[in-house]
Amino acid sequence: MRLTFLGAAETVTGSKYLLECAGTRVLIDCGLFEGTKNLRLRNWAALPVPVDTLDAVVLTHAHIDHSGYLPVLARMGYRGPVYATTGTTDLCGVMLRDSAKLQEEEANFANRHAYSKHHPALPLYTLDDAERVLKQFVPSEFNTPVKLSEQAYFRLLPAGHILGAASVVVHMNGNDIVFSGDLGRPSDPVMCAPMRIEHADYLVVEATYGDRLHAESDPAAQLEAIFARTFKHGGVVVIPSFAVGRTQTILHYIALLKETGRMPRVPVFLDSPMAIAVTDLYRHHLSEHRLTMTQADSIAKAATMVRTVDQSKEVTGRGGPMVVIAGSGMITGGRVLHHLKAFAADARNTIVLAGYQAAGTRGAALEAHAPTLKIHGEYVRVRAKVESISSLSAHADYREILGWLSSISTPPLRTFMTHGEPAAADALRRRISEALHWPCEVPTYLQSVELEDPRSSKPSA
Repeated sequence: MRLTFLGAAETVTGSKYLLECAGTRVLIDCGLFEGTKNLRLRNWAALPVPVDTLDAVVLTHAHIDHSGYLPVLARMGYRGPVYATTGTTDLCGVMLRDSAKLQEEEANFANRHAYSKHHPALPLYTLDDAERVLKQFVPSEFNTPVKLSEQAYFRLLPAGHILGAASVVVHMNGNDIVFSGDLGRPSDPVMCAPMRIEHADYLVVEATYGDRLHAESDPAAQLEAIFARTFKHGGVVVIPSFAVGRTQTILHYIALLKETGRMPRVPVFLDSPMAIAVTDLYRHHLSEHRLTMTQADSIAKAATMVRTVDQSKEVTGRGGPMVVIAGSGMITGGRVLHHLKAFAADARNTIVLAGYQAAGTRGAALEAHAPTLKIHGEYVRVRAKVESISSLSAHADYREILGWLSSISTPPLRTFMTHGEPAAADALRRRISEALHWPCEVPTYLQSVELEDPRSSKPSA
């Protein structure tokens, strides 16, 4: 068996793992790289493995850094199955189409305003590419074996995090290779806790928060305070938010604040067609989260839905007080850019960062108190107050990861830390080594490792 790290090694995006055994080649996740330019350029480079040699793709979940490269894969000729849970399949139907439209819109915008170095600027992929790969999805149920070959099958186990998110257990040639995917939090207010596993011969575990603990503060109280302070001065609260998971959690808290009278009746706008569509899906997957149907309905009513570009421009032209929630969470693109151009320069306003900000993103720059942001080829002055609410994260922190790992009865032969910045991945490696005494390592980009069959070293009965 061989495992090659085609992404999410030394960084938190671009998740792709190639697993090979006995003539079978499976790609676990197929995500886009985001963040610094050198990472984004990898999306345009040829995949290091010929796509016509791949037998299957298995997705852990729908976030673009785990699924967003699929349209490129299809354009390059991949025609095999894309296995995913029903929830992930539904979300990808929304997210990949939206991602493709954004790619096309940003290329057109760059060409109209001539701020790109490329003439003409081209999208990484098109809506046609997204539609092509969506036809290749094969919805799979949780905890149900799916055959890959005579020697291999896999199961998808609930991972919390977002709708449809799964850990992948590949049983290949008699061995279990486990990919944690992005692990949710055991006490998440919306999503159910991730299911624990009992055995892994080899383990690939995410390390996004491998070097930190989440604050134990109350997000509702933090939002309440931010709203009160900003609205007192007639300001605007802009929340760049991930369309899947984070937006719905924020809407859940806003609905609670409104119902309990802890928030003024100011306008709240959700300016993200993708987030609007995703919010509706929560009513169709009640078994995967903690919300009742009434609560799922309430998050859909907590904001005015902004669907068209003209409606978005109307919101940007308004004054405060109001709340604007718009994609994307790390401010890498989307309509939030236009809102920040309009509102970031006013000291009465507040920008709320509601999750992890990868290195090289505008969100990371704001978190580091950058005085300006480069948006659409020009620099925008930042005078608005910037607030971070880390307790809204949908990722397990290192203590919660260790708790998830503690159910594994026998130490895996090798444990690999991925999907984390170098410092976070190495911190988690050290913590697992010290707490559980497992052999751990942090792989590098494109590293390929042999996975020996543990049975070969066992004495015969």
